[in-house]
Amino acid sequence: MNQRNLLLTVLLCLPCFALAETYAIVNAKVHTLSSKGTLQDTTIVIDDGRVTDLGPGARVPASAEVIDAEGHEVTPGIFDPISYLGIVEIGGVEQSVDDALANSYGPAFSVADAINPRSTLIAINRIEGVTRAVVVPDATEGSGILVGQAAAISLGGTDDYLVDRRAAMVVFLGEAGSGIAGGSRSGALLRLKEALQDARDFKANRDAYDAAQRRGYALSRLDLEALQGVIEGEVPLLTFVNRASDIQSVLEFADEYDVKVIIVGGAEAWLVAGQLAAANVGVILNPLTNLPGSFESLNASIENAARLHEAGVPIAFAMSDSHNARNLTQLAGNAVAHGLPWEAALRAITVNPAAMFGQDNKCCTIEVGKETDLVIWDGDPLEVTSFPTQVIIAGEMVPMTSRQTLLRDRYLELDSELPPAYRHP
Repeated sequence: MNQRNLLLTVLLCLPCFALAETYAIVNAKVHTLSSKGTLQDTTIVIDDGRVTDLGPGARVPASAEVIDAEGHEVTPGIFDPISYLGIVEIGGVEQSVDDALANSYGPAFSVADAINPRSTLIAINRIEGVTRAVVVPDATEGSGILVGQAAAISLGGTDDYLVDRRAAMVVFLGEAGSGIAGGSRSGALLRLKEALQDARDFKANRDAYDAAQRRGYALSRLDLEALQGVIEGEVPLLTFVNRASDIQSVLEFADEYDVKVIIVGGAEAWLVAGQLAAANVGVILNPLTNLPGSFESLNASIENAARLHEAGVPIAFAMSDSHNARNLTQLAGNAVAHGLPWEAALRAITVNPAAMFGQDNKCCTIEVGKETDLVIWDGDPLEVTSFPTQVIIAGEMVPMTSRQTLLRDRYLELDSELPPAYRHP
């Protein structure tokens, strides 16, 4: 590697955030997603990473660095609820993929220790408005239905990026779970019930188990320990399922075992929207799922998101793609085109997913006292041709560069005497 390429790598791996302590964003249209609603011609004052003043009459401190939004829209940062950022770099290169484990461990497997905060994909998505994500494990050949623990991260940098290493426990039911469990949906649900029953028995009889005076369990000790947060209602079960009848089974299971669940996929969720709303169970979906890609999604509808929202079901959107989490705004815009109110669509990529994982007290609305993750856009945030002019994470200005922008700028320089490989990044 020559020195210039080495410099490019270093620049990408060590983002140099602006460290000014106080900022004032002026002349902005601010979608607070709080009780204040949308504020016109507004000033946001940020000090030590938090919003300290907000409103048309907010006072700009003399020490503040002023950023003129020029009347453009400001939103909370985008929250990606189903991500592989930091654990999948190149899907076709096995050595850069850490999202699944094919051995005897299941619930104990945590992606948190494998996350690479210097992944080039983080900067690519960050400069297009993604500020937080939940990184999830995946199923693979040899895994069980309980594939491990998801972790919530901030895309702000390489320090303190891990927000919650036990954000959720991931389980596959429906068609995927059926294949893992031996050929039946009932078998998959039975394995899940057995796992939680064993976790409860282990909790009640830990001393006896340690003294080898208790029956054996289907899972290892580490797996049983990892499930304690689930049975105590602190860690949600992120449940991949699509068919309406499977969703009903999950709701009955959640009620019987008194656990918190979040539905992922939910292609037919609109058919049981009333039951989901009554149980206050959220659905993470792709609103563009329209055609039946399998027998469990025969009733997929492009109006799924709008119908769920109308019924009062909390919804969030996911790309399930580490490379293109930035396209969440496009999903939201398409949902608006098919009946979802504009603000509800913005909530589906910001505060709603944060609330599902218990992160909404930390981010994803613009309010005095909250940590500042926000985006200044050059147009309608849900319009495919709009892009951020500035992203702020934890009160710090994000450098609006990525590997893609550096390569673009290098190869746009056509009049250089040096070949492209020898130009400065």
